Amino acid sequence: MMRILFCGINYAPDLIGVPKFNTELCEWLQSNGHDIHVVTAPPYYPEWKTSEDFKTWAYRSETREGVLVKRAPIYVPRNPSGPKRLIHHASFALTSAWPVIFEACRWRPHLLIAVAPSLISCALVALVARCAGAKSWLHLQDFEVDAAFNLGLFSNRLLHKLMLAIERRILCSFDRVSTISPQMLRRLQQKGVDNQHLFELRNWVDINQIVPGDRTTNFRRILALSDSDLIALYSGAMSNKQGLDLIIEAAKELEQSHSHIHFILCGEGPQKSKLKKMAASLRNVHFIGLQSDARFGQLLSTADFHLLPQRGEAADLVLPSKLGSMFASGRPVVAMADPGTGIANEVEGAGLVVRAGDAHAFAEALKTIAKNPDLRLTLGANARQRAEQEWNKTVILHSLECELLTLCGQNGEAAVGQRPQSVSPP
Repeated sequence: MMRILFCGINYAPDLIGVPKFNTELCEWLQSNGHDIHVVTAPPYYPEWKTSEDFKTWAYRSETREGVLVKRAPIYVPRNPSGPKRLIHHASFALTSAWPVIFEACRWRPHLLIAVAPSLISCALVALVARCAGAKSWLHLQDFEVDAAFNLGLFSNRLLHKLMLAIERRILCSFDRVSTISPQMLRRLQQKGVDNQHLFELRNWVDINQIVPGDRTTNFRRILALSDSDLIALYSGAMSNKQGLDLIIEAAKELEQSHSHIHFILCGEGPQKSKLKKMAASLRNVHFIGLQSDARFGQLLSTADFHLLPQRGEAADLVLPSKLGSMFASGRPVVAMADPGTGIANEVEGAGLVVRAGDAHAFAEALKTIAKNPDLRLTLGANARQRAEQEWNKTVILHSLECELLTLCGQNGEAAVGQRPQSVSPP
């Protein structure tokens, strides 16, 4: 049994993206007999607004599914521009320092795990782990520095050079560094991380919870769409890096010639109001809010195909976690990605891929998949198979647990054999 101190800026009750995976990881390890304490922030994502149930500038402790969760104050900007994001992350690095140090000294964990974002708060975790005689593990969900400069949030060259140097120092300070795709692992090697310290930990999907379902769902009735209408679905955060304006451009191109193709954009985020204004005159674009876990599977089944837009500047800076759920739903994916990138490799054979940032090519691919139901069935079946083989939550988390036990000097194989019978080993 391990004592693990987990530090990450995002956690439940936020629903999507990094918060979801942080929460599921901690709760899964807790249910498997390990003791998990979490240092995190109040929930704010993806709306970039703290709910009324939580105070942004107060420390708070609670227990969720057996996991002790300590929340540190944080600055949450309503309009998360580049400088404001930097202050946002710096505020968590500052306020989370005390609970991390206190828990490490009082509780003496075997392992400290930090998740980026936020990378700036991870530096302390590695230092505290060394002082406490514990092992340290860093998990990268995306490359914050590269994304910030590639997407234009920052442009100063000297600042870029400084931030890359700080990033490298932080990356190389951990005993293990994991990330979510082979392409991102290669980027870590290029940044100077020893290959022996790397581990691939892709985001997972519960293939028993997300399954192919009937496309004639309540969502069609609510949106006044018929069974003959084809639905292209995007579900996730609505921020700069998703390139969701490209979906609106494709919808404009198809509104007259392919009026039976309807676009549903589900989610929240700082770009949602802008996207609504862009689509105000379009009858084939529909916006809905975030859905609960109980309704999420039905939402995915409503789609005839899923949408994964992307700007070229974001290539291999992240592998969208939503892709696993898309595959598990048994529906094909229409994605934007340049050849050889992680997304292109993942989607090949389970959907159609066009050049990143090309809204016209995106629209043409939608025309192709809309007129060919046999192609949709074939690609959808391949997508489901890929989810079962490469995105299976149980297999991924068992593999991670063995690696964590090995890192901490415990017998991973013995621990697997001691698991409850209700959880089958991979």
